[in-house]
Amino acid sequence: MEAAMGLMRRIHPKHSETALSALLSLLPHHSSDLLSQVDQPLQVLCDVDIGKEFILCEYNRDADSYRSPWSNKYHPPLEDGQLPSVELRKLELEANDVFTIYRDQYYEGGISSVYMWEDENEGFVACFLIKKDGSKAGQGRRGYLEEGSWDAIHVIEVGPEDEGIAHYCLTSTVMLSLTTRDESSGTFSLSGSIRRQMNMDFAVAEGHLCNMGRMIEEMESKLRNSLDQVYFGKTREMVCMLRPPSEVLQVRLPDS
Repeated sequence: MEAAMGLMRRIHPKHSETALSALLSLLPHHSSDLLSQVDQPLQVLCDVDIGKEFILCEYNRDADSYRSPWSNKYHPPLEDGQLPSVELRKLELEANDVFTIYRDQYYEGGISSVYMWEDENEGFVACFLIKKDGSKAGQGRRGYLEEGSWDAIHVIEVGPEDEGIAHYCLTSTVMLSLTTRDESSGTFSLSGSIRRQMNMDFAVAEGHLCNMGRMIEEMESKLRNSLDQVYFGKTREMVCMLRPPSEVLQVRLPDS
């Protein structure tokens, strides 16, 4: 299992679904652990009743159907699919509206979905998802970017209220994949994923949604900084060491 998880951490996000399927066939007795611990690139489906797209994941799946956060219906239809309680459904609808504004401000487009369900410990769990497509057919293509995707998964476990205080455990995963193409530099591909966890206690007076939003905003800022320093920073350092820019070469090797 440890070797399988190490392999999945090194697999290109585009090939993670194929690799996971192969591992499930090799390790059928670890299928539940693999499905719960391995994050895959997010898929999108359209809710025909509302006319809005929503994100597919393991958290809104029941059998082979996926629940839409907009209509609260399963696609394809499922009669006995699990649904959140009335109170939690109201919070889920409010969270989807607020998260749509958050997504537009930070990502300038993309698709977002929020799902909530009851927990066994008298609390609840919320899953916030964002998918941004930067490919030619997607939104937000800039510069030399040929293909690009950003998948963010934020799962928050909210404990029961105790004297006006609740415990929040946030687990965030970001999967990044991009490909640039230019005549002078050729084709360059970069992909990877990063996962972090955060635990905090907040007063419930301001509301769960406000507390969860504050945690997600802080976590995404840390993840973006880590990606910029680790992936882009180290890649830029290695490229410049192997292929220094022309202006640097002229300084080091002046014409004789």
